[in-house]
Amino acid sequence: MTGDAGRTVVDLDSLAHRLRTDARRSGERRTLVLAGDPDATREAASTALAGADIDGTDARYVGRDAVLGCERVAPERVDTLLGTTQEAVVLDCHDECRPNALGRAVGAVDGGGLFVLLTPPLDAWPDRRDGFDATLAVPPFERNQVIGYFRRRLVRTLRAHRGIAIVDLDDGTVEREGLSEAAPRIPPADPTPPDNHTFPDAAYEECRTQDQADAVYGLECLREDGQAVVVEADRGRGKSSAAGLAAASLALEGADVLVTAPAYRNGAEVFARARELLDDLDGLTAIDRDSEPRRLETETGRVRFERPAAATDHAVAADCVIVDEAAGLPVSVLEAFLAAESVAYATTVHGYEGAGRGFSVRFRDRLESSHHTVTDLRLDEPIRYAPGDPVEVWAFRALCLDARPAVDPLVAEARPATVTYRRLSSADLLDDEHLLREVFGLLVLAHYRTEPDDLARLLDAPNVTARALLHDGHVVSVALMAREGDLPGDLRARMYDGERVRGNMLPDVLTSQLRDEAAGEPLGYRVMRIATHDAVRSRGLGSHLLAEVREELADRADWLGVGYGATPRLVSFWADNGFRTVHLATSRNETSGEHSAVMLDPLSGAGEKLHDRHADWFAARAPATLADPLSELDPDVVRATLRATDATPALDLSTFEWRVAAGIPTGAAIFDTAPRPVRRLAFRHLVAPADPDALSADQERLLVMKALQARPWDAVTGALGFHAPAECMRALGDTVDVLVSLYGDGEEEAARRDGGDRGRFE
Repeated sequence: MTGDAGRTVVDLDSLAHRLRTDARRSGERRTLVLAGDPDATREAASTALAGADIDGTDARYVGRDAVLGCERVAPERVDTLLGTTQEAVVLDCHDECRPNALGRAVGAVDGGGLFVLLTPPLDAWPDRRDGFDATLAVPPFERNQVIGYFRRRLVRTLRAHRGIAIVDLDDGTVEREGLSEAAPRIPPADPTPPDNHTFPDAAYEECRTQDQADAVYGLECLREDGQAVVVEADRGRGKSSAAGLAAASLALEGADVLVTAPAYRNGAEVFARARELLDDLDGLTAIDRDSEPRRLETETGRVRFERPAAATDHAVAADCVIVDEAAGLPVSVLEAFLAAESVAYATTVHGYEGAGRGFSVRFRDRLESSHHTVTDLRLDEPIRYAPGDPVEVWAFRALCLDARPAVDPLVAEARPATVTYRRLSSADLLDDEHLLREVFGLLVLAHYRTEPDDLARLLDAPNVTARALLHDGHVVSVALMAREGDLPGDLRARMYDGERVRGNMLPDVLTSQLRDEAAGEPLGYRVMRIATHDAVRSRGLGSHLLAEVREELADRADWLGVGYGATPRLVSFWADNGFRTVHLATSRNETSGEHSAVMLDPLSGAGEKLHDRHADWFAARAPATLADPLSELDPDVVRATLRATDATPALDLSTFEWRVAAGIPTGAAIFDTAPRPVRRLAFRHLVAPADPDALSADQERLLVMKALQARPWDAVTGALGFHAPAECMRALGDTVDVLVSLYGDGEEEAARRDGGDRGRFE
């Protein structure tokens, strides 16, 4: 073979052997692309594994059919490879090229190993449609309307990066050999802990690098109350293992260690390493299950797993909380764990799910203002492969895992008056790598679940479109939007009967859950993500971007909409920009721990009709949901979502009910005897106040918690800082007095006089 300068006739055995030798010598990994007919590439993969002396037990095949002599992993189950290491992973992209699967498969290859990619002919690949494209073609679009730019860019990176061999099996030639002259890796010195360490020696003996040993030592501070530790690293650096060694050591000392993560698989390595250490020290006394355990017990302590929504409720009772893959959780959930006396956040900087920079920017201020002493730890040295590994470098670039916004000085002077509004087409983003990385970097920063699949949606999905504000050519604010609705009648009928329709989130909710078969008829745009550069936040740029979007789409769409995990700040942002509440989910998202709000901003007569009927329906059902499934919802979220409702609830109080309401301030009537009149007054004021400044924020919280959510007096007293229930009751009476005066319209005076209607129950 003559190298990358020209094509040579393929000798696959020899090429695979030399790639593996090259990888082993450097401690790095190598990529082998086998392009051509599906059967030919699969047969060639078997030949390559044999030529590289890789046994089937040390390899995994990610694909639909069991065609290689190694364990098969279904593409939708590729996340099971996270936390494992293999000498080779073969990813079959003939049936589908899923970016998430690509990233996760790469992450499972050990140093000295091979990542084998099976593809159609590279020049034709971008123009072919596959199973993943089908997921991007949401109704009413067809699969042939998917663009294919993600794969075009992927091919470009494969042909440009070091350590990637490309074999064209259709013509039997080698396009690139992928061999490198990387220097042999010098084995690092054995890691050693400081002399004053308190965790068992065995915990440090399990560490693979000095970085990891330093992280375990840094986590020793969790033995004391009031500590918060942040562990940041790229994948493959051992942060989860360090957290597991610390968890086991703390449990051996008698601590109750609560572990959480976006899903159990994200935290599985914590439990694997904790279990190993406890077994080695004969400290494991009980385990709830042998496979994927959720609870490890020692003689006096334990390590237990809870999903985020449940873990927030149990954080106070735990001695220590460890949050793995913290970047995959929203800030509100991360903040809830600060209720624990000691807490550790382990986060991936350039991850396949979430982004460490988003974690640090969004959460850092809240962490620093807490009562905890903060310790920052960072692991840079890879454990599974050498620094500068070309496969990692390629994967970061191909999947935009290292994308980031423009540096602060370039956008520091941005204001609404200095920016330019721009529609970003897929072609714009493909042709301008700098623009693509700034846009995607902002999206990663803004949302805790931005992942590689979203890069493909941005480039290829026919229903997804992006808009941005640019300052001196740099992106300062970006909105990612999904076209929804405009669905045919037969599909709307199936949605009404319960069929799920991909890519139409708001019509789906309004049609299926809220029983409006016509909801999918108007055309709208849902804001999937909106982000403003951190250096220029709070300057009105996000609102300016939404105003530009509204002006552009006013004659082309019926509504703008949004669905998101409701927090008081976010609800206020959307309300300030003209979006009105039409739905509040009655259950919490298991990952975010938040209740989702749906808001609409109508742009046409059809949009107005859609909004009005759902705003009225929300106002009609909200009192019942607040008293039952939403009885524990943050009262400030309730206040914000109700105030953002464009409806005017009727005050349908009888004379008797006015008499009850008028008697509560003086103590002549008792709220608990007949709460309905106060509930109706409270709801009307919180939705459509006659005087928005008539009540203080605490008075409104009191109305939410007692009148609408029906919480016990003791709970309301404690939550609002009253000294005793009697004081809380008097405060409610004073608040009701204001409401009776505001909304009585003469009824309250008659009720106070009790004139002529004493004893009538109307």
